[in-house]
Amino acid sequence: MTVIIAFLANLLVAVAKTFAAIITASASMVAEAAHSWADAGNEIFLLIADRQGARSKDARHPLGYGRSAFVWSLIAAFGIFTAGAIVSIMHGIQELGSDEPVESPVVAYAVLAVAFVLEGASFTQALIRSRRLARERGSSTWDFVIETSDTTLRAVFFEDAAALIGLVLAGGSIALHQITGIAAWDAVGSILVGLLLAVVAVVLIGRNLAFIVGTSASRALRSRVGTALLAAPAIERVTYLHIEYVGPNRLFIVAEIDLAGDDREHDVARRLRDVERQIEAHPVVETVVLSLSVDDEPSLVFDDVTYPIGRADATSPTIR
Repeated sequence: MTVIIAFLANLLVAVAKTFAAIITASASMVAEAAHSWADAGNEIFLLIADRQGARSKDARHPLGYGRSAFVWSLIAAFGIFTAGAIVSIMHGIQELGSDEPVESPVVAYAVLAVAFVLEGASFTQALIRSRRLARERGSSTWDFVIETSDTTLRAVFFEDAAALIGLVLAGGSIALHQITGIAAWDAVGSILVGLLLAVVAVVLIGRNLAFIVGTSASRALRSRVGTALLAAPAIERVTYLHIEYVGPNRLFIVAEIDLAGDDREHDVARRLRDVERQIEAHPVVETVVLSLSVDDEPSLVFDDVTYPIGRADATSPTIR
């Protein structure tokens, strides 16, 4: 829903900015129009990312298709850089020597104001969701947006934030053009919008590349997963834990554990499978592989707390 709202907002804004750019002949408005068309196109890639990443695992893809969401989001980020940043910067440079005044600036201000309302509504929706999820994880909103594996939410958050800042830059450059009579201010606004988009694109490209290559789980996530494992009645110790993102909010977990009791090999194998199924029932766990620990292997510590052997009354924390 976040992506759909952003797409509709960007589409309406792109049409309005294009109309204003034609009437006003403003370099800043051209940059803003390119920005919005790039964002609207990128939302399509993000919708594809959501759809592809949600496909269920099969024999050929035992860990699911989640990583395809990172790939499509990476393509969207490149779109911001090429269709938004480069076009805006190049157009601004070309217009630096121009001395033509901005025609009908009132039209430009009106379109920018409407665009600010629409972009603001989309950003507010993304911000509210980000704040809620950040509180659930005990994190700041900024840290959550940067670190989350929800690549579409991060993209919408950054794109809408950049759109709001870009609108202020465009409006300010047109106003400076009017006040000073220096047409270069309008071109400078276009360049600044392009540089802003370039920064956003680089951040999004870097985060998506990190998840595609394989980023390590944060200490907080590792602690939540480890504590959840120890909270299972059948698990006494955890001596090895590997966590890997295989998609947005999808985890692949490998752990070595010590089961409670001293059952026969056949019974232990069945108990291991039962525990794996219980863990895989969690909505963010794609696959989990458990094996038995050796007696002399040290226990892992999570949140500087170890569970006593045999403790079965712990409350399982939220894994996200």
